[in-house]
Amino acid sequence: MKLVDQWHAIESELPADWDDVRLTLATEQDADLGRASSVLGSAGAGRSGDQLVLHVRRAGSSSPAALSRLFARLDTERVWCTLDRGEVGLGAPSATETDRSVADSWDQAVAGLPRDWSELLCKLEIASSALLPRAALLCAPINPTRDRQTVGFVFRAGRVGYGVSQGMARRCFERLDKEGIAGSVAILRVLSDTEPVASQGSSWIVDGHVL
Repeated sequence: MKLVDQWHAIESELPADWDDVRLTLATEQDADLGRASSVLGSAGAGRSGDQLVLHVRRAGSSSPAALSRLFARLDTERVWCTLDRGEVGLGAPSATETDRSVADSWDQAVAGLPRDWSELLCKLEIASSALLPRAALLCAPINPTRDRQTVGFVFRAGRVGYGVSQGMARRCFERLDKEGIAGSVAILRVLSDTEPVASQGSSWIVDGHVL
């Protein structure tokens, strides 16, 4: 099994309130350990005998998303490894985290918009990567696109042209609240008073990709 798939399997079995987890990694070929150490050095991997030890935290250089990218790099380079889970540290979420309403976050975001706004590029961040599949299903009407830089999605909203309506977006976020999926919404870009002609609206280009 590829290293990134091993990590996703481990991640899917972590408790909802996990804060950090200890991983041990061994390469199938002893000669590959140095290469694995070099690739995973930015995540704080340390060598212990013939293995590497990593501590994954929800945020920072050794976040789940960051580790996935590094593990995928080793898979691409055909550095075959086995990954084992060690101790899991549980966090104590603050009241603001556990009680956060995604719908309220959306209301606050749009409250600061100019009156003539017409198109938005937005980001929905989810508190846990394990909840991303369920969040994507509940928020299908916003047509979420996975954001590889954070634990969440980007989506478009609009009064004209392409994009989910303000009301429909809020109903999706109410679904997240109902299931206790914490998160927040931010507006990344705003266009005002646009009038699409023979098109579905403006094109947002982010990191070379058209959204």
